[in-house]
Amino acid sequence: MKIYDIAIIGGDKRTACMADILAARGHNITCFCLSENEGSYKPPMYCAESVKEALDRSRIVICGIPFEQDGYVYCAREKTKIPLSELKRCLRKRHILFAGVISEDFKAMCEERGIACYDFLAEESLTLYNAVATAEGAILEALSHKSTLLHQSNTLVLGYGRCGRILAHKLAGLKACVTIADRNPEKLEMARSFGFCTLPLECVPREIPNYEYIFNTIPSCILNRDCLRKTSSDCLVIDIASNRTGVDYPSAKALKRQVLYCPGLPGKYSHTSCGIRLSDFVLDTCNK
Repeated sequence: MKIYDIAIIGGDKRTACMADILAARGHNITCFCLSENEGSYKPPMYCAESVKEALDRSRIVICGIPFEQDGYVYCAREKTKIPLSELKRCLRKRHILFAGVISEDFKAMCEERGIACYDFLAEESLTLYNAVATAEGAILEALSHKSTLLHQSNTLVLGYGRCGRILAHKLAGLKACVTIADRNPEKLEMARSFGFCTLPLECVPREIPNYEYIFNTIPSCILNRDCLRKTSSDCLVIDIASNRTGVDYPSAKALKRQVLYCPGLPGKYSHTSCGIRLSDFVLDTCNK
């Protein structure tokens, strides 16, 4: 087995778990600004004092999902700021970088400088695994914030893409009465073939008062003020679309609707399983 020098920088509980997993497999791990446990690590783990030190000690670099947020390397640990520009300065041609949701600009920079760069969520198998973890996390959020059963509840899933499809089937497994809303007729036909009720997206405002739970996976503002105004007062909205774009949040607050924005659910609820899967992907890629 090849032994690698690996830097793990920022991220959430998934990357913290990867540090433990990869160290247990015998690799030399340098940590910087992990979400938890930093300072308690023992060899073969080492806590760096800077991005430069972490990268100087390592060939493989692992960052979180997402890779960056507002110009900083993503880190779930509060008050931690790692400028993306600093990471760029310290990367060298010998490095192999792994992260999730890497921008096209950053990929272009890596290509120009001869730095190998792999996006976790450009890999279909990892994207599907992430969708499974997101769906299970969304259900846990719903059960944690409402005192009624999903069983036999009228539940609306907005969007029947990768994540919406997996979520709908898991909700159906709990015997929720699931309706799928999407703008794509083919996706609605697919949903009907699995026995779901369906709704064209333009009909959502008319039907939305009927639902007790609403799960949004569409990254555009379907749940605008008009829709929110028509929801029942005890409805719970779980928004798992990216970048807080799925709901008119100021209107939700003004209307006193319970809306939960739930980013990073895999890192919150299934970090161990995800950490194992991501670690396997890193090692498999480097061993090719």
